[in-house]
Amino acid sequence: MLEDRTEHPCQVVDMSPGNVAFRTDRIGMPGEKIIAYIDHIGRIEGVVTRTLQDGFAMTVIASDRKKDKLAAQLTWLANKHELDLPEDRRHERVAPRNPTSVLQLTDGRQYQCRIIDLSLSGAAVEIDVKPAIGIQVMLGTMRGQVVRHFEDGVAIEFAVIQRPETLDSEFNTPRA
Repeated sequence: MLEDRTEHPCQVVDMSPGNVAFRTDRIGMPGEKIIAYIDHIGRIEGVVTRTLQDGFAMTVIASDRKKDKLAAQLTWLANKHELDLPEDRRHERVAPRNPTSVLQLTDGRQYQCRIIDLSLSGAAVEIDVKPAIGIQVMLGTMRGQVVRHFEDGVAIEFAVIQRPETLDSEFNTPRA
């Protein structure tokens, strides 16, 4: 998505935790802010640093922690075929365009949260509280349970596999 909020298909040509080169029909201009939704990576933000013949390159704007996570994701993606590693997720994860949601516990307590990424079977949620592993929750209108804690939040496994249309209507997920 370019700064004028228009969305355009693109292909990652080269990527590191700090920079990305895209092949695309619509070229961003140097200094322009970009938001990209990249398969297997999720949402990244950056600024165009230079134009290329068939695209542009941008510098990733992210915290050191986010760049470390990105480095781990890129390493895993680069090595999974050589090491014959199985995909560690049952369903593809995407970063929603509308990440703001509410996590509700069975006792009625509600907490604002931000969805980091989600799939048909679950979600990673950034939240200030850490409900106990195994506790039943509602993420928006989806029932599930907390299955893991991580530094900034929790992982939720949905009670039933969701339909892509449900994720799209509730969280405005990017289409393939």
